[in-house]
Amino acid sequence: MASLKDTILEYVKNEYLEEGSDEEITYDTALISGGIVDSFSMISLKVFLETKFNIDIPDAKASPEAFDSVNNIVKLLKEFSVEDGSASGGNAK
Repeated sequence: MASLKDTILEYVKNEYLEEGSDEEITYDTALISGGIVDSFSMISLKVFLETKFNIDIPDAKASPEAFDSVNNIVKLLKEFSVEDGSASGGNAK
């Protein structure tokens, strides 16, 4: 089973990088401030996370800083009790 970080990293790579891109993304890569994820894409990322982990992320928590790296996203998800092993679906809203 993929770790929480790997699940998010793979989603970002598949959704926001050009096909065939050799751009390297790590858990600490600046996604928003680095121009990989724009404000519209941040909304689709939020929807993906809410759907994947069966949570509701309040808009006040969905800040550019919270979504600026995979590590920051994982910190945010842990506020909603999402842990490794929850990648297959998990917490009730």
